[in-house]
Amino acid sequence: MNPVDAAARPAPPRINPLQRIWLRELGMERLWLRTPPAAPAIKTPVAPAVGASAPAPVAAPSALSGGAPAAAPQSAVVAPAPAESPSAVPTIAPPAQAAQVSAPAATPAEPPSGRASSAIPASILNRTGPPPRPAPKVEVQEEAPPPIPVAEAVKDANLEQLAAQVVACSACGLCQGRRHAVVGQGAQPTRWLVVGEAPGEQEDRQGQPFVGRSGQLLDAMLAAVGMSRERDVFITNVIKCRPPGNRNPKPEEIAACSPYLMRQIALLKPERILVLGRFAAQTLLGTDATIGSLRGRVHHLKTDEGAQIPVVVSYHPAYLLRSPSEKARAWQDLKLAAREL
Repeated sequence: MNPVDAAARPAPPRINPLQRIWLRELGMERLWLRTPPAAPAIKTPVAPAVGASAPAPVAAPSALSGGAPAAAPQSAVVAPAPAESPSAVPTIAPPAQAAQVSAPAATPAEPPSGRASSAIPASILNRTGPPPRPAPKVEVQEEAPPPIPVAEAVKDANLEQLAAQVVACSACGLCQGRRHAVVGQGAQPTRWLVVGEAPGEQEDRQGQPFVGRSGQLLDAMLAAVGMSRERDVFITNVIKCRPPGNRNPKPEEIAACSPYLMRQIALLKPERILVLGRFAAQTLLGTDATIGSLRGRVHHLKTDEGAQIPVVVSYHPAYLLRSPSEKARAWQDLKLAAREL
C-alpha cells in the first residue's frame, strides 16, 4: 500500500462505551464504526529540471486526420540571469498556460449514504448519562360542563324529584359539613306553609324540620290555632343544610338554596305562609327590613302564575325560647294568620 494513501485514509472514530450504547440504541453502531473509503490521490505536476529538453508535442487528432493543425503549446523560456550576478543559476519561467491553470483543490470524499456521522448530532454523542426515556403522554382532560343553575334544574321537578335534587345538591359549601339535607315535612296538600331559616343540630341529625325544643314549641303554637303538621301544615326552611355552628346563613347560600323553596311554594300552593325569623322573612319578601317592622301586618307573595298568597311574619321559636317575653307578640301573629283564612 502506498504510504501516502495510508496517511490520507481517516482513522476509525474512537468512541467510549457510553457512546457505543447510544449508537446501539439508535441502530447505527455498524454504520458509524465502518471505515470510510480513502479520498483519491491527486497527482501534482512536476516541473522539468533545468536544461532538460521539453517533450515533443503530440499532434492533435485533427492534424492527423488532415484537418487544421492544432496550436502547439508554448515552450518553456529560460530567463537569463541579471548582469550583476553572472554566477546566479538561471531560472525557468513556467509556461503561460500552466501559470493560468491552478491545481484543483483536493475535495474530501463524500461519506457513504446512511453514515451516522451526518445523522447523529454531537449533543447525543457527548452525553454522559443513560439514554433518555420517552416522555409519557399526557392525556388532556376535557373540562367539565358548567353546572346547571338550581332555578333551571328545578323548574319542572315534582316534590319527589325536588327532594332528590336537594339531597344531591352541591351549589354551596354547606353540603360538605351536613349529615342530612332537610327538605321538609307535612301535609300534602297543605293549608299553611311554615318557613324557617335553616336546620339546627337536631334537624341535621334526624333530617326533619323543627324537631327538639323549638319544634315542640312550634307544634304547641300551631295547635293553639287548630293547626297540625300532619293534617294542615307543611314545614320547611329557606336553607336546606345546617350552617356550621348554627351561624346565620350567608347571602350566597340563601341565593343558591332559595329556588328550592320557591319551587315548593309553586307545587304545594298553600293558602297562607307563616314566616319565622328575620332571614326567612327578608328572603321571601325581598327586603332588608327588620323583623320588628315586618310583623303585625299581612304581606303578599306573588307567584309565577299570578296568584297572591298572604304572608305573616313572626319570631322564630328558637328566639322565643331565649326571650319568653316575646311569646305574646308571636301569639298575636298566629291569630292574624288565622283570621285571614
